[in-house]
Amino acid sequence: MGNLRFMTAGESHGPCLTGIIEGLPAGIKIDIDEINRDLARRQKGYGRGGRMKIETDKAEILSGVRFGETLGSPVTLRVTNRDFANWQERMSATGEKIGEKVTAARPGHADLTGVLKYDREDVRDILERSSARETTMRVALGALCKIFLKKCGINIYSQVIEVGGEKISEEEKAAFAENPALCNEYDEELNCRDQEAAKRMKERIDKAKAAGDTLGGKFVVAVTGCPAGLGSFVQWDRRLDGRLAGALMSIQAVKSVEIGAGEECAQKPGSEIHDEIFLEEGKIRRKTNRAGGLEGGMTNGENIIISAVMKPIPTLMRPLLTIDIDTKKAVSAAKERSDVCAVPAASVVGEAMTALILAEAVTDKFGGDALCDTLTAMKIYDERIKGRWQ
Repeated sequence: MGNLRFMTAGESHGPCLTGIIEGLPAGIKIDIDEINRDLARRQKGYGRGGRMKIETDKAEILSGVRFGETLGSPVTLRVTNRDFANWQERMSATGEKIGEKVTAARPGHADLTGVLKYDREDVRDILERSSARETTMRVALGALCKIFLKKCGINIYSQVIEVGGEKISEEEKAAFAENPALCNEYDEELNCRDQEAAKRMKERIDKAKAAGDTLGGKFVVAVTGCPAGLGSFVQWDRRLDGRLAGALMSIQAVKSVEIGAGEECAQKPGSEIHDEIFLEEGKIRRKTNRAGGLEGGMTNGENIIISAVMKPIPTLMRPLLTIDIDTKKAVSAAKERSDVCAVPAASVVGEAMTALILAEAVTDKFGGDALCDTLTAMKIYDERIKGRWQ
């Protein structure tokens, strides 16, 4: 087990969502506004549904922070569900069952398999926790980790690169991978840095909404400032690329993950895939980054580039056919409040999951009792690595 771990709890329409993270070093200055900014980013986005008009997510810190600094003890966060006021009877933890059961399991959702696995009679028992609203707390905890990582010189960015088949230009894709901090033109609604592509994406979303359909897409997360040597090759579960891929795959509706050149590795020879190594002015350099900053399960000092594909959301306003778990008859799938497209929101969750994994990798390598000790260990390590090439 690593030095850092986290857990979340709560249902979509329950009283609140909670999260506990253990292993953050003491001495990190925490700005609650930074956490709430990421929560707001998760809620925004072109194609989002009615739930976002009800909730305005704000995090409360319940433990582990005093006078704005982490203490080294577990940090607990809570986000209150405002919509719980309308669901108190139907989501009560005690008393008799109230409210109509959901029995028409949605294709593509956790509904049916969850009902079978946990032996439930009401799909709501499954959909409340399997809902993507669960990622609210992941974003809040990830924001804490982003604050820590910034202190370590590590920064995380994301952008949407495809929606419904509409893609950003290859030039913009390459520019973002090389320097994700640069942002000349930016469509905030889609978290996209290609204005022309964003316009086409919005048109596709509008058409899908009119048709009662949904759209998926692809986003990329880029990380700058990681030292070489995070992760390890010595055991399968310590390989950082595997941990990052698993973290992004855990996001609801994500169906594939690529690191660096990804799928291109199946199409090109090694001479066009591997990044040649150079020594320039006493520093190791790679003039390309097709490996996406990870080699042998470890960071190699280049930017980490990891992308993920999100399938269309399974709640359709023109529902697909399914089987009613009570009557066993063919019916239209259940409808919950839903989005037409949530790829921009997923990109924010992608940042958070990347931050959680990297924060663990940093504390595993450099220690994490106090921030000053972590930073000192990083400095000594950096000097050792640089000294090798002097």
